[in-house]
Amino acid sequence: MTRPSLKTPKAAAIAGVLFSVLLFTAFWLFRISVPADPLEPGAWLQADVGRVTLALNLVPFAGVAFLWFIGVLRDRLGEREDRFFATVFLGSGLLFLAMLFAAAAVIGALILSFGAAPQALINSATFQFGRGLAYGLVNIYTVKTAAVFMIATSTAVLHTDLAPRWVSFVGYVMALYIVFGAYFSDWNFVAFPAWIMLLSVCLLWNRK
Repeated sequence: MTRPSLKTPKAAAIAGVLFSVLLFTAFWLFRISVPADPLEPGAWLQADVGRVTLALNLVPFAGVAFLWFIGVLRDRLGEREDRFFATVFLGSGLLFLAMLFAAAAVIGALILSFGAAPQALINSATFQFGRGLAYGLVNIYTVKTAAVFMIATSTAVLHTDLAPRWVSFVGYVMALYIVFGAYFSDWNFVAFPAWIMLLSVCLLWNRK
């Protein structure tokens, strides 16, 4: 049985905060350990990959928290949820998780392959393919899907008064930054967990 005190919006806020912290930590560990250049030869595999392994282990927990966040938020919206935005909201959220998990699996496979045959993997076509695949999943498709999720969620929040209206406008701006910020910064993806954190705090603060 679910205790009433853990129902929406408190459960959504807790899940959102947990997801934001875990995803930001995982992304930070990746960024300080793996070069942003998708054509790099793989020298980071010869160094300590402990931080990358830790980041990979955090991704599934972040995904579970994100699923909980989506489910509880949909329950909070209830009958006020527009079908069009509900479809985009749920679909983009699930696509985001699928591509995030796929990218993490590719990186994990590279680490396992390097452990089995380190000299054969470095500078090989297999490594370049896996590295390029992970880069494309995260920096092209995952970030764009995250932006779509932010836009759909911001619109739902705007029309249902689930959170202050300014949170929606911040979501629109951050979504545009995620889409176009990749040309200027390798850290643009941080805007996604930052906005989820902001929305979660507002949900917790404005409980109804």
